Amino acid sequence: MPETPSPSSVRIDAARLHGMMDAVSRFGGGGDGSMTRLALSAQDGAARDWLGGWFRENGFTPQVDRIGNQFGRVDLAGGNAPTIMVGSHLDSQPNGGRFDGALGVVAACEAIRAVRASLAERGLRSACNFVVANWTNEEGARFQPSLLGSSVFAGQAELAWALERRDGAGIAVDEALAAIGYVGTDTVPVPDAFIELHIEGGPVLEREGKRFGAFTRYWGATKYRLAFLGRQAHTGPTPMAERRDALLAAAYLIADLKDMVADYGLDLHTSVGRLEVFPNSPNTVPSEAVLFIELRSGAPAILEEAEARLRTFIAAAAARAGVESEVRAIDLRPAGAMHPGLVRLAERAGARNDAPPRPLDTIGGHDAISLAAVCPAIVLAVPCRDGVMHHPTEFATPEDQAFGTQVLADMLLLLATEGLAALGTGGEVR
Repeated sequence: MPETPSPSSVRIDAARLHGMMDAVSRFGGGGDGSMTRLALSAQDGAARDWLGGWFRENGFTPQVDRIGNQFGRVDLAGGNAPTIMVGSHLDSQPNGGRFDGALGVVAACEAIRAVRASLAERGLRSACNFVVANWTNEEGARFQPSLLGSSVFAGQAELAWALERRDGAGIAVDEALAAIGYVGTDTVPVPDAFIELHIEGGPVLEREGKRFGAFTRYWGATKYRLAFLGRQAHTGPTPMAERRDALLAAAYLIADLKDMVADYGLDLHTSVGRLEVFPNSPNTVPSEAVLFIELRSGAPAILEEAEARLRTFIAAAAARAGVESEVRAIDLRPAGAMHPGLVRLAERAGARNDAPPRPLDTIGGHDAISLAAVCPAIVLAVPCRDGVMHHPTEFATPEDQAFGTQVLADMLLLLATEGLAALGTGGEVR
């Protein structure tokens, strides 16, 4: 029988963790706490180089697959043993924060290193191998859709299609990968489980004084890229009645989407987070307005109904403004649940640290949602100040960063000593 680890059998090095966070924050970080490290940018390339260097210096085998996902593998149990993957992403939003994504990658490095050291000190052989993952274009800020790298990895998006996605300057993903030297060739198999540590991105943990959470359910998302097409004209002499203003139609639709939320209480979120206007001149009636629309809900029926209403709103806004409309892309992500065995494992590890996890919903997307389609997956959460994310004031205290990493390490040690039996279900893919 494998030895059951005691609460003190693995200990992370908090100073080392914080040093790594400081180091990776140099790449794209601003003096005000902001972070602009867009996917496959020069800043992202530098951060990836730093991570790859850390892998080599610490005995992790670096790998990069065809979509540029970056991995660091530690073989502790042999080639036929289960593999546990841990990680998140290093890309950020423009003018975003330093902890979203990056904490999960750095915590994975520290937790696996601590578990490896603990097993070596006690002369134990691991039941699992471990891999750190840094996923390509999680944020979707530069290339759409979001979760691009993990979606390709999980077989939910075709590689050729993903490599052809272009940013606002017309640069394709494959061109951006080549520019920073991350056109990979490695084939990395689907793991037997995936664990991601993240800041909450909401106020619940801080408000309730909880140190640790587990996302047990994830909301679905319906994302449209929609264009209203009008006619360019001079804003001075063109009579108001004769204008075909694409931006006006966008305004009508944005207001309708906001008003719709009132019909669903807390169960629906809507947004237009990006608007591209052409020709975008102060004295020209816009001929084109492209909206990046999101509908989010944990209830599939609500999401379906909201999409039907969105289409009605699009037609009404176009007619009211006297313009045409064109749906250019639709991205659908269904709602679902995280793996119950990993939830129970988080509960065991939390109990070892006197902090049972607070069950949470994740409304935002995470790479673990992509992985959940092909293996057991979960997202763990630590508090962030005022619930802020995607903003320079995004912040998690050093103590909370270390605590979340410690719980993560305890989960990994349970897997190392018990294997997939630690999940209570054999760890089978759902």
